[in-house]
Amino acid sequence: MSVSRFALRVARSPSTAPAHEVDGGRSANGGVSNAQAKPQRETRNTQRATLTVLAYAAMAVAVVLVGLPMYWMVLAAFKTNPEIFTAPPTWIPLGPTLDNFPTAWRQAPFGQFYVNSLIYTLVSGGAKILQAIFCAYAFAFLKFPRKNLVFLLLLVALMIPEEFTVLPNFLTLALVGWTNTYQGMLLPGFVSAFGTFLLRQHYLSLPREVMDAGRVDGATHLRTLWSIVLPMSRPVVATLILLTVVQRWNDFLWPLIITNSTDMRPLSVGIALLFQKETGTEWGVVMAGTLFVVLPVLVLFLLVQRHIVEGIAAGAVKG
Repeated sequence: MSVSRFALRVARSPSTAPAHEVDGGRSANGGVSNAQAKPQRETRNTQRATLTVLAYAAMAVAVVLVGLPMYWMVLAAFKTNPEIFTAPPTWIPLGPTLDNFPTAWRQAPFGQFYVNSLIYTLVSGGAKILQAIFCAYAFAFLKFPRKNLVFLLLLVALMIPEEFTVLPNFLTLALVGWTNTYQGMLLPGFVSAFGTFLLRQHYLSLPREVMDAGRVDGATHLRTLWSIVLPMSRPVVATLILLTVVQRWNDFLWPLIITNSTDMRPLSVGIALLFQKETGTEWGVVMAGTLFVVLPVLVLFLLVQRHIVEGIAAGAVKG
């Protein structure tokens, strides 16, 4: 029994030794691969940190370029005219004053300007958004003859600058006697090629199964648009609303050309009345009037920014 046990131990020993050697070799190889991977990870981390720093630096430069003029506008609205031209400039008003705001309100009929701007923005902008919503749905989900050709014409219209259409629109409306009227000011802004294209591209990315389920339940096209498509498109529609309102509110060229009386002009055109060529321009008053124009847009942005951020986050998660 003792001889057999000894032989058994001898027989097992050669197979055991190479196993330990193999394990040792694996651990040694593993140690080499880890040593090679560590510098690579450090290099990637360094590159990632560098890109992050560069991104934040670019963002800081953009904030300065955009925010500094806004900051100076707000400061100048609370400064006197001599202090505005002080060198070096003062970044905090030494003697802040509120007199510029009532002075600006008295020098120009801002109440009427606000009414005209609201009419121009709400009616024209609302028509733009409704047209974009319905036309985009038609291009995305309906079948009709020459749909691709009509969409191609839409893209062509998207490439034409709005300034090119000012003269033909003015001549056409002058023939029917609509100059210096609300209908003449509003009518050319009732369509939006950009809004139609933006919403159409978004509608095509929506899950078709949801629309098919609605049709199975008997939903009409209007019901599908109102109950299915628009709720899923809320961030994009909010973005389109913001872009449209800002564009209509700040529009200058068309209201300037189509109107010729102060009572018909919006804020973007009427603010020019604050510039005094004879006695010299009071820039504090001009900056106060500019705040009258800018504040409504800022309030709108604060109201809809949550929907815009949700849309960006949803797109990032989906991607």
